[in-house]
Amino acid sequence: MAEPTPRAPHIIRVHQLTKSFGSLTAVSDVTFDVQRGETFGLLGPNGAGKSTTISIIVGAMEGDGGQVEIDGRDIREGASVRRLIGIAPQSLALYDVLSAERNLVFFGSLYGLTGARLSERVDWALKFAQLEDRRRDLVKTFSGGMKRRLNMACALVHDPQIILLDEPTVGVDPQSRNHIFECIERLKDDGRTIIYTTHYMEEAQRLCNRIAIMDHGKLLALDTLDGLLAEFGGAAVVTAGLVKSPTDASILPAALDGLHLRFESKQPLEEVSRLATRGVAFATLNVAKPDLESVFLSLTGRSLRD
Repeated sequence: MAEPTPRAPHIIRVHQLTKSFGSLTAVSDVTFDVQRGETFGLLGPNGAGKSTTISIIVGAMEGDGGQVEIDGRDIREGASVRRLIGIAPQSLALYDVLSAERNLVFFGSLYGLTGARLSERVDWALKFAQLEDRRRDLVKTFSGGMKRRLNMACALVHDPQIILLDEPTVGVDPQSRNHIFECIERLKDDGRTIIYTTHYMEEAQRLCNRIAIMDHGKLLALDTLDGLLAEFGGAAVVTAGLVKSPTDASILPAALDGLHLRFESKQPLEEVSRLATRGVAFATLNVAKPDLESVFLSLTGRSLRD
């Protein structure tokens, strides 16, 4: 009896994806794989090409070139492939004149759910979004955070293995944002595959196993957070106020400005410890370690928040 063909480690494969709108190139030769059970971040400023990439991956938009495979099948095969995916778009995909429950019933039925299974999944989604007590209320009465949570629940109602979340925390209050984070972490623990687009570096750092940095439609770098920081983050910046000037100023890594010291170091804690053993007394001390903002600045020459 023949051995079964092993499943590929990646569940999403994007190869040389391109898309233009007139003279604007929204996506330019983008290639990456997403592993099964991974939370994969697409990080970049507004207009970087993240949402266009997501739209092509789910089959809502056709690329000008390149290929997207979902679990080894071309996304252009149609509905049978798209059923594997749940998407919460940046622009809310909700009907304001329907209740939370009716929205979930509608989206669940689009994926072929009926009867007891549909009712079971609607109940699960309402509980997941913490909207059980508002199930019969019209969506137009909901806050921005409640709508975002329902938008996410609609993406999950058919129990997909692949979940695409496009800027899911835009315009939400801190409480709803924390709830969304907790929901995503539960999905991660459950082994779901997630693509998460954001322009908030703190979210990518907290949630994502690997992060792809995009700008002007191009993929600039792709690695784990630690890998990106090691390759592109640069040195930490140490700023300190000294109690007094040392007798031998040559032991300092940079010149003093009065009693203020500022220097860069790849090993800041070791450098501070060395100075302390040489008798340098610190009145104040701050170590600013590289972050994704530093990485983006290194790659593009500008701030992620520009």
